[in-house]
Order: sequence, then structure tokens, then C-alpha cells
Amino acid sequence: MASTVTPRPGYGQLLRTRGAWTFLLPGFAARQPFAMLTVSIVLLVQHTTGSYGAAGAAAAVTGVSTALFAPYAGRLVDRHGQRAVLVPGVVVHALSGLALTALALSHAPLWALLVAAVPTGASTPQIGPMVRARWAVQLQDSPLLSTAAAFESVTDELTFVIGPLLATALCTAVAPAAGLVAEASLTLLGGLLFAARKSTQPTVATDGHAVVAHTSALRSPGVRVLIVAFLGIGSVFGGMQVSLAAFTESIGEPGLNGVLYGTFAAGNVLSGLVCGAVAWKAAPRRRLLVGYAALALSASGLWAAHSVLVLAGLGLLVGMCIAPALITGYTLVEGLVAADARTEAFTWLTGAVALGQAAAVTIAGQLQDHFWDGAGFLVPMGGTLLALVTLLALRSRLTTAVGGRTVARGVGHRVSVAVD
Repeated sequence: MASTVTPRPGYGQLLRTRGAWTFLLPGFAARQPFAMLTVSIVLLVQHTTGSYGAAGAAAAVTGVSTALFAPYAGRLVDRHGQRAVLVPGVVVHALSGLALTALALSHAPLWALLVAAVPTGASTPQIGPMVRARWAVQLQDSPLLSTAAAFESVTDELTFVIGPLLATALCTAVAPAAGLVAEASLTLLGGLLFAARKSTQPTVATDGHAVVAHTSALRSPGVRVLIVAFLGIGSVFGGMQVSLAAFTESIGEPGLNGVLYGTFAAGNVLSGLVCGAVAWKAAPRRRLLVGYAALALSASGLWAAHSVLVLAGLGLLVGMCIAPALITGYTLVEGLVAADARTEAFTWLTGAVALGQAAAVTIAGQLQDHFWDGAGFLVPMGGTLLALVTLLALRSRLTTAVGGRTVARGVGHRVSVAVD
């Protein structure tokens, strides 16, 4: 892939962007609960019911509700503004989470826990997409946009490292319900502080006193293609979680699971940092295709690994291939949809990762139970290969320009692209 490492604005200048810290700090606090929610529910429900099946069901309902409702929340944000949607949303989420906690502690039947899990997941605030939308407003067509995308990818990865650890520590060292209570409290406090920073929020287009009707981001063919790509990325996360746990259990070293998954996550973080520091001359679409091909190729070798060292090396490589695909996908959104549909587009992609992960966990678990050790690793391979075929077949849809704007092909210059 052609690239150049010429001097360019980097993370230092990005973080000196006016007003950035006013939404980054509360945003980081408010997005931590997103990574705490699943683990907190699993540990609490398993403690009160004694069943991992019940715990998994409650967590699954929460996750699916989050993925299904997130895009509609994003559409409401684009239409009415972040503050108008976020404030009632975090209140509903906190109350729903506390209700789920109370039901679990009172040993309510499983159906009641599942009912409470629906609003808990559906009201999960999509802070990450909102932060990305604020960066897009602050930076406009600046070359720092790709740096911001890389920064957000690294932040997401750190969130999913810190969040589960914090939730586990609270549930095991304090009380089984402490994780979910902390999740609800952080969501409420962080969400309200984030919503209070009105100066950096994207403006809502209005005609007089009426809010202008917007076109759904899902109408963009390019966004639909990216959703497939992000489903494939989700299959890697879900497949790795199940398969690494099964592998370490099969060799009698379950404690190595955290080490192997940490290596995978470290590859993601490191490559994300590098991507944000490189001035790419290749077009974003080409970067996505080449990067995704590398992801599919590296994921295809996981099932054949039979030693800890080989699996650690492949896991590191797979992790290093994920961040470029995520970052480029989020960067492409800026040219695929209008500004007033950007938050919705980001939530579709975030939801696609969550759905892909949920499906992969289920399928990988079945493969592990019914076939050989390591069969679960077929899920990341299958998911990424199918997504790659879709990307290659529909790659022309990733060059759509919005409203006459052209899509950036590199730092420092812009060329026109045809409307698809």
C-alpha cells in the first residue's frame, strides 16, 4: 500500500483543538459503561440464579437491544440534537439498569430479567458516535480527521480493556451488584456532563422553527457496504473471545486467555496509533480493501494454530489488521452521508460490530461444542472472507460524494470522484 510519512498534524495538534477536552473527558467517562454492561449483567445474574445460561440470555437480550435501537437513537440525535436525546436517554438507562439490578437481587423469574434487559440495552447512550460527530464538526475538512478517527479507535479499544476489568473488580471485590450500579451511575453522570457541553455539538438544520426532515444514513449504498464490513469485524471479536477461552481451557492453562486476548487487543491499539500518525496517499477505499484483505488472510490462519506462541503471534497480527479497517471505514462515512445523518451512520457501524460479535459468540460456541478444538476460529475466517467478497464486489459504492463535496484521497490534495 502506497504511503508516505511526511510531516503532518498529529495527536498533539489534535488534542489542542479548541474545545476538544470539554467533550473528550466526559465522553470517556460516559463511554466506559458501554464496556462494563455485559460483564456486569453476566456476573450479577449468574450469582443470583446460579445459571450461566440465564446470565448469557440476559446479556444477549441487552446486546441485541443496543444494536437494534442504536441507529434509531442516532437518527433522533441528527434530527433533534445530542442534548435533546442524550439527557432523557441516560436517565432511562440508569433507571432501567437499577431496575434490572433490583429484580436480580430479589430473585425475580428469568422472563422479568429479560423484560428489564430490553430498555437497559435500548437506552444505552451511543457516546462514541456522538464524539466522532463532534470531531467532524470541529475539524471540518482538516487532514486531522483521519487522526481523530484513529484516536477514537484507540479510545474504544482502551474502553473495552478498562471497562470489563473495572466491572469484574467491583462485582468480585465489592458486591455482585456493584458493577451494574457503577455502570448506571457513570452513564448518568458522564452523559449529563457530556450533554452540557453544547458549544461543540453539531447543529440541527431547521427551516424557520421546524426541524428539517433528514434522509436516513441507511439509504446510502456505501454505508450498507460498510455495515457488512463491520459485521465481519464483529465476527473476529466474538470468535476470538470464545475460541481463545476454549483453547486455553483445552491445554489446561485457562489463565493464558487474558494474555492471548490482551495480545490481540494490543495489536489493535498499536496499529491504531500508527494509522493516525501516517499521512496516507492511497485513497481511503483502496486502504480499506487492502487492509481488509490482510485481515481476512491473517484470520484465516487462526484455526490451524496449535501452540500458544503461534496463536499469540497470529492474534497480534489479526489485531493489527482490525484497527486500519475500522479507522478507514469511519473515515469514509464523512464522504458517504450528509453531515445531518453522520451520527446515525456511525451508530449503524457500531451496531454492526455488536451484532457480528453476538452472532459470532453463538456460532463459535456451537462449533466448539460439536466439533474439534479450534473449530470456533473458523468464525473469524468465514466472517471476514464473506465481508471481503462483498467489499470487492460493491467497492464502487464506497466513492459516493455528498452534496457536491469530493472525497479525500490523501492529505494535502483532493480529487473529484463520480457520484455512484
